[in-house]
Amino acid sequence: MFSQPDSTESTPLPPPESAETDVSAGEPPSSTSSSLASAASPSLSDGTKTPSPNLSPNRPQIPITWPDGGILTLDWVTNLMSTFDWSSRNLRPAEFPTVLPVEVFDAIVLTASKILHKEPNCVSIEPEKEGGVGSSVVVVGDVHGQLHDVLFLLNETGLPSENRFFVFNGDYVDRGAWGLETFLLLLAWKVLLPERVFLLRGNHESKYCTSVYGFEREVLAKYGDNSKGKHVYRKCLGCFEGLPLASIIAGCVYTAHGGVFRNIPATPSKRAKGKKNRKVIVSSESVPLSLGSLEELSKARRTVLNPPWEGPNLIPGDVLWSDPSMKPGLSPNKERGIGLLWGPDYTEDFLKKFSLKLIIRSHEGPDAREKRPGLGGMDEGYTIDHVVPSGKLITVFSAPDYPQFQATEERYKNKGAYIVLKSPNFDTPIFRSFEATIPRPKVNPYYNFEEVIDSDEELDLTLMVQSS
Repeated sequence: MFSQPDSTESTPLPPPESAETDVSAGEPPSSTSSSLASAASPSLSDGTKTPSPNLSPNRPQIPITWPDGGILTLDWVTNLMSTFDWSSRNLRPAEFPTVLPVEVFDAIVLTASKILHKEPNCVSIEPEKEGGVGSSVVVVGDVHGQLHDVLFLLNETGLPSENRFFVFNGDYVDRGAWGLETFLLLLAWKVLLPERVFLLRGNHESKYCTSVYGFEREVLAKYGDNSKGKHVYRKCLGCFEGLPLASIIAGCVYTAHGGVFRNIPATPSKRAKGKKNRKVIVSSESVPLSLGSLEELSKARRTVLNPPWEGPNLIPGDVLWSDPSMKPGLSPNKERGIGLLWGPDYTEDFLKKFSLKLIIRSHEGPDAREKRPGLGGMDEGYTIDHVVPSGKLITVFSAPDYPQFQATEERYKNKGAYIVLKSPNFDTPIFRSFEATIPRPKVNPYYNFEEVIDSDEELDLTLMVQSS
């Protein structure tokens, strides 16, 4: 077992970079690395050095308070960015309530949840109509609690604005140390600019994944393994249920965490002989697979956090867990035990069926890709997986130097990436790769990365059901 993340007696893991600072025991970092303002600047894919986020190294005014009337401002959200950066470098996890009291947490989550739950399963984003000429859309992949890389990304791309839209493709939490701060920060942006910032759900926004890959333990380390901490975790799960599953940008780009989804055929309910009112569920594998429709996607029950993935619940499982393959065809994803595998022929069918040019998905980091023969690696943070007559399938992964806790020889030194889509057509992706922001504060992991299975391996479905 591993030690509690906020224990002053714990022995921290070896730092992945020599410049990391250690807040695991509550010791303040040196003045030369107290904030991102003085951090080493990451590089873009062309080698150009870019300025780090302009966040103040000085102690912010804490605790954060909810504004009168509940109306967020740009200053409030950017102050939240600076405060979370400062607290991550200067305070122990258990001191987080002194930064963000539970009452303010509740206000952020409740306000954001009301917005999210009203959105359709597949949100339609029309930047040219809503943002005007010259609009752009930034598509971000998995960030996995790597707060400092998210802060850099927001600074590098430019903050969300009237003509700069953001689509986040899920997996905000788990593995990284700051999943809670990352998720809350993005919720704050959603509240501030609900028609410009879109948060989609990833497979890690579930009870099962967060109980295995660290987010539950992170929350309890920060708010206490008591009623208060359990309240915060439960509210996060409730908010996850409201996250939409997919988006269509400018009518030509489909984004989702995992990918495509199946058609749910209408099958007559069979009743077990002698068992009144007991239905027998027809196995989904007994029916030939075919692609589903956007109407079916719109009717899916996205509030289901975990299995059983059957009946109408199959579509969310597909959208969140599916993977592309270089082999033609559409088949159950036996490697994960959930979702689909689909080949270039089905990418073409999907694009053609819905008059699309691009599929942008996430879900696979460098650890997953090294086990997938025929598909490109994630060294640059993105891959173009299928090129077909109607367009392309792209995977984007936005967590560089991943996973942050695996400070071993097997650690990946990958870059993260994001995609920019520009007017007027939004169908020509511009790829931006970036390196991890350093120094990254060093803390203890919230999960046992040496023993837990990779999320791309076959999952314990029994445990998933028990977690639901």
